[in-house]
Amino acid sequence: MNLNDPGTTLLLVLLSILLVVWSLKSKRPQKGRLPPGPPALPIIGNLFQLDLKAPHKSLIKLSEQYGPIFTFWFSGYPAVVMCGFEIVKEALIERGHDFSGRYLFPILKKISNGYGIAFSSGERWKQLRRFSLSTLRNFGMGKKCIEERIQEEAQFLVTAIRNKKGSPFTPDFLVRCAASNIICSIVFGDRFEYDDKKFHTLLELIAENIKILSSPWVQMYNNFPKIMDFMPGPHKKIIQNIADLNIFLNERIRSHKESLQKDLARDYIDSFLIKMDEEKHKPDSEFIHENLLISVLNLFLAGTETSSTTLRWAIQILAKYPQIQEKIHREIDEVIGSCRRPAIEDRVKLPYTDAVIHEVQRYIDLAPMNLPHMATSDIEFRGYLIPKGTFVVPVLSSVLKADSQWETPDSFNPNHFLDENGCFKKSESFMAFSAGKRACLGESLARMELFLFLTTLLQNFVFNPVIDRKDIDTTAVMSGILVVPHVYKFCAISR
Repeated sequence: MNLNDPGTTLLLVLLSILLVVWSLKSKRPQKGRLPPGPPALPIIGNLFQLDLKAPHKSLIKLSEQYGPIFTFWFSGYPAVVMCGFEIVKEALIERGHDFSGRYLFPILKKISNGYGIAFSSGERWKQLRRFSLSTLRNFGMGKKCIEERIQEEAQFLVTAIRNKKGSPFTPDFLVRCAASNIICSIVFGDRFEYDDKKFHTLLELIAENIKILSSPWVQMYNNFPKIMDFMPGPHKKIIQNIADLNIFLNERIRSHKESLQKDLARDYIDSFLIKMDEEKHKPDSEFIHENLLISVLNLFLAGTETSSTTLRWAIQILAKYPQIQEKIHREIDEVIGSCRRPAIEDRVKLPYTDAVIHEVQRYIDLAPMNLPHMATSDIEFRGYLIPKGTFVVPVLSSVLKADSQWETPDSFNPNHFLDENGCFKKSESFMAFSAGKRACLGESLARMELFLFLTTLLQNFVFNPVIDRKDIDTTAVMSGILVVPHVYKFCAISR
């Protein structure tokens, strides 16, 4: 924690006030046999041992002292932290059902109330995930039709970048438009033009929320929600942004209801509405408006931000390391040339390009602490008894950056995914999409997007930084739900 940073100072002052207000509050006794961890202070737990700008790094450092599983107190509630490939694999894959619950941080409860695919648990989550996977596949996820949709969108992106005529620009917004339009075509049944003002507003709301959710303010809110509700700060903006997004989504849902044909589902919303009608007489049906609204919000947010953020990181990294970018250019020229669009079938013939994409995902460590998991019952695990409802943190960063799993874990190195013959090699430790029962719902779609967008961009452009390459900082500005990259300008030179 940097004590010279004004934001950190403000948070420390706020924390001091909170300590006074909460001085008479005591933690509730916990059942079970939780693993040992660092000594916790009354009220605030272990918060002073947490770097609020990069909490995963603090947890990994503590694991060096307390082992791969330990208890960390976030003010009044404990979290069972798991670090390292073996234990994360055991928890998420081998014991996936036991840890498949979703722990609702106060901020997540505030914006979802446990509805929707991403933040539900139990039977609700099982039904929504099964339905959503089936529906996404029906509308092309993993199939040729969605490949063609991504290829088409990639050409819109190329045109928008080419219109910059080689002048310096920040690619963040255009990349976000392209990625968002893929999930929009599945969820809403259509795409937006890049100059659509409403689309601009929606993407700005999403980008702002991701920044706030990855900031220390949300860490403070999650630990002292009742008090923070009365305090000013960026955390207030999240709630307003979600409300504005929900207004837009409800308009879309209402429009779909008015034009719905029950024998012809056009997209995800139509499919959900048809399912709602089929189960309208079931009093315990999970196919209700609240789950539709929040599920659409989940898909829209995740489908927009995760792929676009990864592509933004990729452009920065390739601009910083021109020799890597040049090698991809040569591989694309040899296999695809300039006369046709890249296709998914090209991936096996582009092992270096594929390795670079995987290494980008490993290196940037997009969701370092994973989304919060929860024990679904009282669980015996490695000699401990973890009570039902306990917050569980499988730290993905401890796998993606593990010394035991990668030759140079802290350096960008595409050889992590290449064998001695230059062929692409898979790694069991590649958990960029998490793993097990709560792995990313849209993993196959995201993989296709990353490959087709990046190969199409590099088929058409050389990305050069405006500043000196060595000054490009490929560490995160801040880390929370996602890692947030620095913002730079580039020149896209047509090839």
